[in-house]
Amino acid sequence: MAIAAIRSRHELRRRKAIERFQRNHRAEPLLRRLSQISDQTLKKLFALSKLPTECALCAVGGYGRKELYPESDLDILILLPTAPTSTIAAQVEAFIASLWDTGLKAAHAVRTVTQCVSEARTDITTQTSLLDARWVCGSSALVKELQIQLHDALNPQAFFLAKRAEMRQRHLRYQGTAYALEPNCKESPGALRDLQVLFWVAKSAGLGDTWSDIAATGLLDEAELRAIKRVSTAFMRL
Repeated sequence: MAIAAIRSRHELRRRKAIERFQRNHRAEPLLRRLSQISDQTLKKLFALSKLPTECALCAVGGYGRKELYPESDLDILILLPTAPTSTIAAQVEAFIASLWDTGLKAAHAVRTVTQCVSEARTDITTQTSLLDARWVCGSSALVKELQIQLHDALNPQAFFLAKRAEMRQRHLRYQGTAYALEPNCKESPGALRDLQVLFWVAKSAGLGDTWSDIAATGLLDEAELRAIKRVSTAFMRL
C-alpha cells in the first residue's frame, strides 16, 4: 500500500473515531480507538521500511498506555538488537520520514536494549516513559527482553523518591495549589499528572498494570477505584 493511501485511510479512521466521540461523549473508547488506529498505521509503515524482523517498534508514554489524545504526539521507540549498521540506519531514517509523510506527529527514539536501560538509570523521565512501553510490531522477544532488563534494574523505592521530588518541583511551578482561577488540568496539584504518578509508583512496585489490578492487591477499596475511574474519565473529556 502506497504512503498516500495509508495516510488517507489513517485520516479517515481518525475522523470517524472523533465524530463518534462527538456524538456519545465517551472519552476512554476514543483514546483507545485512536491508539489502535495508530498501531495499525505504524505496522504498515514498519513493513514498508523493510527493517529486519529482529528490530521492534514500541509505543511509550501515554500512547503506550493506550491513552492517545487527538492532538497528542505519537511517542515511539525503535528498538534495535545491536548498534545500527549503515543499512539499518538508512532504513530507520526512511521509516521516520514515512511517519511525517503520513501526517503522524511522532516523537521518536532509536535505541538498543542496553542503551534504554542505561538511559533509564540516569533519567527519571525516560524511565517513566519506558515503564509504559508496549509492543506494536517487530520482534516481541526483543521487547520482552527490554521489559525484563528494565524490571531488574528498577528500584521501586528510588523510583518513588524521584517521582515525589519531581512532583513537588512541578507543584511549585503552579504555586502549590489546586485552587487557581485557571488551573492546568494536567500539571497542577491534584490534576491528571498526580493521578498518573500514583499509577506509576504502584506499577513500579509490581502492583499491577491497571487500576483494577492495583485495587485487587488491597491498596484501593471499591469506592476509591470507582472514584479514580470516574475522575480519569472526567480528565479525558477536558
